Amino acid sequence: RYIYLILGGFLLAVITMGPYCLVVLIPAVSSVLLIHFVSSQRLHTWAFLTQMGWQTSWHLVLQYRGYQLQEGDPRLLVAVSSLMLLTQRVTSLSLDIQEGKLKTGDTRTGNCVSFSSLLPYLSYMLYFPALLGGPLCSFRTFTSCVKLCTVNPPPNPLWTVSKKCVLVLGLEGVKTLLTICIDIHTEDPMQSRDLEGVLLIWSVSLLYKMSYYSCWVLSELLNNAAGFGFGGYDSKGFPIWNALSDTDIWTLETTHKISQFARTWNKTTADWLRRLVFEKCKAYPLLATFAFSAWWHGLHPGQIFGFLCWAATVEADYRVHHYLRPYVGTGLTRLLYKSLTWVQTQLVIACCILTVELRSLSSVRMICQSYICLFPLLYCLVLVFL
Repeated sequence: RYIYLILGGFLLAVITMGPYCLVVLIPAVSSVLLIHFVSSQRLHTWAFLTQMGWQTSWHLVLQYRGYQLQEGDPRLLVAVSSLMLLTQRVTSLSLDIQEGKLKTGDTRTGNCVSFSSLLPYLSYMLYFPALLGGPLCSFRTFTSCVKLCTVNPPPNPLWTVSKKCVLVLGLEGVKTLLTICIDIHTEDPMQSRDLEGVLLIWSVSLLYKMSYYSCWVLSELLNNAAGFGFGGYDSKGFPIWNALSDTDIWTLETTHKISQFARTWNKTTADWLRRLVFEKCKAYPLLATFAFSAWWHGLHPGQIFGFLCWAATVEADYRVHHYLRPYVGTGLTRLLYKSLTWVQTQLVIACCILTVELRSLSSVRMICQSYICLFPLLYCLVLVFL
């Protein structure tokens, strides 16, 4: 199974990335060698610096080709996106080893490296269900799933996969309807200065969110079909296949707290950022986490602005809800409180998502010239006063 997963990942990389597959294959192999030749105390530092250095260099290549040469290659975009996911797996594994949660074992046979000992690590770096997308799976979970499928196979995931296929089709349908509604308005929503422009910008951000939800559910069902993500049985004896999941659409679309949205959005990545940065940073951990997220995403101007704005609004959100909690009772008052904060959350997130997705400095200027920028600005002012 390890070999099948490696071959599947290798073929998928070659088919989707072409010659740019080396962008992913080189750091995958080098990270495995680091694991076996660098001491556990220094492993994470080496793995982090080499992986982020390699990834940043390719992000700079993308920026140069996009901004200076005005050209782009979809295969390179896919390769860099896959490289970002590889960075998650490499650093997650190196942290496990450094913290003593995982032992690498004896990897040498005489003066050579045992291929059988390298196989699980290389398979983890390149296994096809998570190569192009999908929730972050820890190395221990990965190996236990492989062994479980070999010794005691989980129940057939066909029903779960079928339900998620239907959900993907539903999300794609919602995307189509949103696209039609947005296209009806011929005016560029980014150029609108009135309240209708705010609604249009929120609709565009909702379209982006539906795209993410669709991709995440598709990645989950691919993992489930390959035997990953089985979480046991519920109280009624039905199998649970959501052990690996980035998607909680209900929570994301109904929450009235920006902080809760940040924790739930792309959940395994949020947990990875918490472990990698937030828990290890002693000064301004929230700001450091969002700043690192901007670096990991590529350091485009829109990403820097969007993530720093998101960090400020999350910090303000903690203070606002802490301040208002004693004044919120029950009934109509609580309903009004949740409704207003839900609207505020939706519009702040819409502003952050658009600046991050559009990336360019011109998109930041257009957002700042729209009425929607008043909502994160309001929270930033609240942060100053509270």
